[in-house]
Amino acid sequence: MSIQRALLAGGAFVLACATAQAGSTTPKPGDTYIISRDGNKLFRGSHRIYDRMADGLVQVQYCGRSYWVRYATVAWTQLEVQQEYEVRVEFNRGKGWRPICDHPEEQVTLEDLGVQDDPRLVVQNDGSTVNRVNRFSVIREAFKTTSGDSAAKSYHGN
Repeated sequence: MSIQRALLAGGAFVLACATAQAGSTTPKPGDTYIISRDGNKLFRGSHRIYDRMADGLVQVQYCGRSYWVRYATVAWTQLEVQQEYEVRVEFNRGKGWRPICDHPEEQVTLEDLGVQDDPRLVVQNDGSTVNRVNRFSVIREAFKTTSGDSAAKSYHGN
C-alpha cells in the first residue's frame, strides 16, 4: 500500500469519526449508518440510523428491516445521490463496516414521508418546515388560565 493511499485511508477514517451525525459520537460496534462514498469508495459522510423509536425520528424500512431516522437523513441521502455518490446502509462490526442494504434512496424518499419541501431545506432546518410544532407554545397553551364563566367549576363550589 502506498504512503498516499495509507494517508487517504487514515484521513477518511478520521473524517468518518468527525462527521458522523445524529449524536456526534464516534461509531461504536453495533451502530448502523447510512454512508456516502465517492467513485473510489472513499468515505464522504454519514448519518446514524436507529433500531428503536426516539423523539424526532420517523420509522422507515430499508431492505425489509425497520429503522428510525431523522427527516434530514432521508433528505441528505437524496442530495448525495443527486451528486452521483453511492449511499448504502452499513453496520459497524468493530473491525470495519459491513454493507447491509444498497440504494436506500430508492426505498424511502421525503415524498414517501409526506414531506414536499426541497431536500436542501430539510437538511438545513434539520427537518420539515411543515407541521413543525413549537413545544413551548403547546406547554404555554396547556397552562393558560381561562376566565370567568368558561373556567371549569370547582367540585367544592357545588
